[in-house]
Amino acid sequence: MNILVLNAGSSTLKFELVLTDEHRMRADGDRKLALGTMERIGGEAVIHLTDGQGRATVEAATLHDLRAAIDWILRWLASDRSYVDISAVSDIGAVGHRVVHGGETFRSSVLVDDRVLETLQDLIPLAPLHNGYNIQGIRSVRDLLGPGVPQVAVFDTAFHAQIPEHAYLYAIPYSLYRRHQLRRYGFHGTSHRYVAWRYRKLVGIDKDAVRIVTLHLGNGCSACAIAGGVSVDTSMGYTPLEGLVMGTRSGDLDPALLDVIASKEGMSFREVEGLLNRQSGLLGISGLTHDMHNLLAEIEEHDDRRARLAVDVFCYRARKYIGAYLAALGGADAVVFTGGIGANAPQVRSRILEGLEWMGLHLDHEANDRTTGGETGAVTRPESRLAAWVIPTDEELLIARDTHRLVTGAA
Repeated sequence: MNILVLNAGSSTLKFELVLTDEHRMRADGDRKLALGTMERIGGEAVIHLTDGQGRATVEAATLHDLRAAIDWILRWLASDRSYVDISAVSDIGAVGHRVVHGGETFRSSVLVDDRVLETLQDLIPLAPLHNGYNIQGIRSVRDLLGPGVPQVAVFDTAFHAQIPEHAYLYAIPYSLYRRHQLRRYGFHGTSHRYVAWRYRKLVGIDKDAVRIVTLHLGNGCSACAIAGGVSVDTSMGYTPLEGLVMGTRSGDLDPALLDVIASKEGMSFREVEGLLNRQSGLLGISGLTHDMHNLLAEIEEHDDRRARLAVDVFCYRARKYIGAYLAALGGADAVVFTGGIGANAPQVRSRILEGLEWMGLHLDHEANDRTTGGETGAVTRPESRLAAWVIPTDEELLIARDTHRLVTGAA
């Protein structure tokens, strides 16, 4: 079955066309037929494409909204330019959507129908920057392909649905949780779930034996404690703002700072929230950029003090979470890095793991230095009691597989 995977944002859209079925899933033989990203939707969009022959190209098109962007993708896939072996858009058997927030309602991926769409609409206040665009993507596909093409919603929060009550509750009046569902939800769930699955496949163990700490490090960052193959705690909370230092997000801070910043800077609460989400993190500390690659270059070329400070804070916070989650798990077998930074920045991995020899983690610096983007297994020495792994994430693959299973009723 050809499955179109969509990840819609406010002005961006990522897509992949994946060929999968039960036999391919068992053999890990899923095929990515084409993929791409669109940026600056709402005007003159920039479109990065990889076609059916693996060739990368860049195009531009005037795309006024998300519906126009999806229509452009469908037309491109059905054209000779895509070099995809489908004769028409009708060869797309189903569409899977990344949906950021499922609240307490959706604890796993679901087939989309009118009832699901209504519930998703009710959940927009939990993720106002994301869920609304995810819903637009679903409605646009229904308009363009018709109601006969099944669609599936795969939730960032679902992998964390089994986190125990003592880990997801905040120490605020319990009535606030009951009335407003104010709790830890966690995000990046599909990425953490993929890494846990891929780790057990590589190691050759059953799901119940998976006991690891995963670090998804990119522009957004989160840590996850995984026991028995399921999430038991994660660093992001009610929103993606909590937890690790990120590209432009502050991560953990004293909540009293919100009122202090507002009063001293003459800002509204919404303005402070925007500052913490879009002007903090690596960008806020360095005053230069949110991009880790550029910060490392500034350190190497100019020994910029604030660039170094930003990276030091980033790595220190990640190391603290490793320690916390090893304690929560009662020990683990591995720390697994993923995400754009986690998979591609050996210097960052080395800084995060520095000083953990006492717990039996001994970094193989040569293996670590040559691991940038690829999947080479452990980057620690064989005698390490606690291993470190690098596994590039593949959320789109899991979305395609969930979509196939729900559409066909496969186990």
